[in-house]
Amino acid sequence: MRTTSTFAQNLLGMQSELHRFALKLTADTEEANDLLQETSLKALDNEEKYTPDTNFKGWMYTIMRNIFINNYRKTVRDQTFVDQTDNLYHLNLPQDSGFESTEGNYDLKEIRRIVHALPKEYRVPFSMYVSGFKYREIAEKLALPIGTVKSRIFFTRQRLQKDLKDFR
Repeated sequence: MRTTSTFAQNLLGMQSELHRFALKLTADTEEANDLLQETSLKALDNEEKYTPDTNFKGWMYTIMRNIFINNYRKTVRDQTFVDQTDNLYHLNLPQDSGFESTEGNYDLKEIRRIVHALPKEYRVPFSMYVSGFKYREIAEKLALPIGTVKSRIFFTRQRLQKDLKDFR
């Protein structure tokens, strides 16, 4: 019984530290809270596997990191699309081709012309976003605050809507 109470005390004592680590991994408060909860539950479920008087902190960080990696891999796997059409028709379409959508009525050349006419600080984040990068990834790669990235992408979208409004 003594080891169980020590284990629980160690786990409770690490919650804020684990939460900070989860935030570093996820860069999202909600996801960090979920990761912390999942890590704590996993540790409690596997308490008998922990060897007393060893590095509890390292053990907890390893559990959290492994859960994060497994969740990431699962997300990537779930988002993978296997094109089974003849000639890989869907795979060869641009990601946002507008296939069967009203936006598809716009001429891609006109959209590219508008985007390429923008200053580089707007064009680059928007192009990265359209290519599938997340706001956080764009901010990290361009060494910009995430708010700046979001506002530049928003501005570019507004500009496209305004410039394409009368184009058809």
